[in-house]
Amino acid sequence: MLTLCLLLVVLVGCGGRPATDGARAEVQRLLDRRAAALLDHDAAAYGATGDAPGYGRLRAVPLAAWSYRLTSFDRTGDRVTAAAELRYRVAGHDAAPVTASRTLELARDAGGRWTVVSDRPAPGAAGLLWDQGTVTAVRGADSLVLGVGRSRAELRAFAGLADRAVPAVSDAWGTGWSGRLVVLVPASLDGMAALLGSPASAYRGIAAVTTGETGTDRAPADRIIVNPDAYGVLGPAGRRVVLTHEATHVATRAHTGAATPLWLSEGYADWVGYRGTGHSPAQAAPELARAVSGGRLPAGLPADRDFAFTGDATALAQAYEGGWLACRLIAERWGEARLGAFYRAVGAHGEREGAVERATADVLGTTPAEFTGLWRQYLRDQLGD
Repeated sequence: MLTLCLLLVVLVGCGGRPATDGARAEVQRLLDRRAAALLDHDAAAYGATGDAPGYGRLRAVPLAAWSYRLTSFDRTGDRVTAAAELRYRVAGHDAAPVTASRTLELARDAGGRWTVVSDRPAPGAAGLLWDQGTVTAVRGADSLVLGVGRSRAELRAFAGLADRAVPAVSDAWGTGWSGRLVVLVPASLDGMAALLGSPASAYRGIAAVTTGETGTDRAPADRIIVNPDAYGVLGPAGRRVVLTHEATHVATRAHTGAATPLWLSEGYADWVGYRGTGHSPAQAAPELARAVSGGRLPAGLPADRDFAFTGDATALAQAYEGGWLACRLIAERWGEARLGAFYRAVGAHGEREGAVERATADVLGTTPAEFTGLWRQYLRDQLGD
């Protein structure tokens, strides 16, 4: 009986655990080979690991690192469903690996070899640009533009605007940031939403967003993600403002955190975006101008909830415009350098409570209540009839 039990352990793994553990190790080694083949640009070696699309779609992306770590493993006979953490890094841009949650389907062939059948975003997780098709890459002087379903000429235009945005941001904020931008241009609004792991309705009318970890200068990566539907209806000046606005978020990220109200982070990005363009307040803040001219002067600075993408479009526009005019007021009354110092002082506080109050006193020599009063009068002066 003991001999039989030992024989069964060797053959079937005493309930399946050793056999499952062995399969898991085999799959991890397969994924390691797949990653090495991708980084080595070895199409044949990559193809030997499975037929799931990947190599051709990724070929244009300049990767410095790519690896998988299995986090869960469910085997049924010759099929496996596995969850994995993908870690990758774009050469010349990412300070540390970006992570993405993936679901992998694998099958074992007649020869006993495991191969990848599919590699897709985990349920509820954001997708990656190459999930949507073959990526085209265009390099600028200070930028990398990656697109799907877009011509090289279109992507070159994005690179040109990004390259103009970098010095514009550095001139306003300073050079203490990477000075490098990665711009993702999907084929549609739905593609943008998939990259953000959110419904498309949340970003309708939003020309672009920037993703990245705030409050640190060692964040893995920043990505400017374009909504081609909304971006496409903008004129040349509007496109420049949008790319410069998003580049400002990349530059200020290390000094933006829980203490920073959205009126300041979005207002400052708009201030840099409009800086030097010659846009008047009435031109750049049409919704707020209509409200002020109609006798609907805001009682206070925009609250964070006013910046919700899923809210009222007019209220959202007024929130951005109000934040921009608050930063414009600081730049005009106290100077551009003091505006930058105010932004940094708020972010350095660490928590929301008391951050604006302290920075307003220390940097501007006033109080939030007094500043709000000045801002409301500034709206009357700049936007009133």
